[in-house]
Amino acid sequence: MKIAIVGAGAIGGYLGVQLARSGVDVTFVARGENLKAIQAQGMRLILENGEQVRADKAAAASITEAGAHDYVFLTMKSHQVAPVAQDVLRLCHDQSVVVTMQNGVPWWYFHQLAGDFQGTRLESVDPGGVLWNTIGPQRVIGSVVYPAAELIAPGVVKVIEGNRFTLGEPSGEKSERVTALAQAMIKAGFKVPVSSDIRSELWVKLWGNLTFNPVSALTHATLEAICRFAPTRELARQMMAEAQCVGERIGVQFKIPIEKRIAGAEAVGPHKTSMLQDIEQGKAIEIEALLGSVVELGRIAGIATPTLNTVYALILLLADSVAKAGKGLKLD
Repeated sequence: MKIAIVGAGAIGGYLGVQLARSGVDVTFVARGENLKAIQAQGMRLILENGEQVRADKAAAASITEAGAHDYVFLTMKSHQVAPVAQDVLRLCHDQSVVVTMQNGVPWWYFHQLAGDFQGTRLESVDPGGVLWNTIGPQRVIGSVVYPAAELIAPGVVKVIEGNRFTLGEPSGEKSERVTALAQAMIKAGFKVPVSSDIRSELWVKLWGNLTFNPVSALTHATLEAICRFAPTRELARQMMAEAQCVGERIGVQFKIPIEKRIAGAEAVGPHKTSMLQDIEQGKAIEIEALLGSVVELGRIAGIATPTLNTVYALILLLADSVAKAGKGLKLD
């Protein structure tokens, strides 16, 4: 089995090192200083217990040099996929599988989804259908990424916590290709359930991300602070309620109540969301995959989302202001 890791950052580095150590033929597809570091010294991984390990036998290459692989993991952020879509095909042979590991609503969402909306394409996450027409939804296995990790230096990843990755075919079937991949990842030390309803699994994480990421970026507050301040706790509840109506209209099953989901976020403590961290650092943020896509799904499904629409407009303006300023925005 040959696996290419496109976007050899925190999660990609974590996956690649552990897979390579278990005997999988891994290629880290990177660029810039990260590529140079991996080529020179291999990808280094600092585990939760402080142990340091390397993927000495894994290759490292640019996306145009890596060659064809059986599985291609896309581990960059959602807005970074379209610019390399054409190059991703260079990593594929006729039977290659593309594993999408982005947060939020995926561009292939309505592929093989039975019901009124089958085949619908989402402009918010795939403008002009670039990903649908280039990579092709038939290649895709979906995934939900639960671990937290950090690229602390070029070629060096620190695992914060977690080792679970849920996989699933868009059709819901337990195919040979998803089963083989799950087994390889389990051998590498990961927990890898194969879901027959990967979309509902995606929504469990999305439900919190679409709410707390933009609210934290706008207020510069931590998860704990948002949940303990009555007005923003109620805002979160309203956003989640609207999102739940949208999700249920398109077939999603929500297995926990809103208050329990909010309590789970509160329990994380004084944590800055990734979107807030990106705003502080002046980076582009994942607006469309996390929130714009849900607003679009609401329009498609005929569900009103006034609260989501308002927060979406505000976070768009914030991102535009930060981009024009050319620097991050930080209160402390």
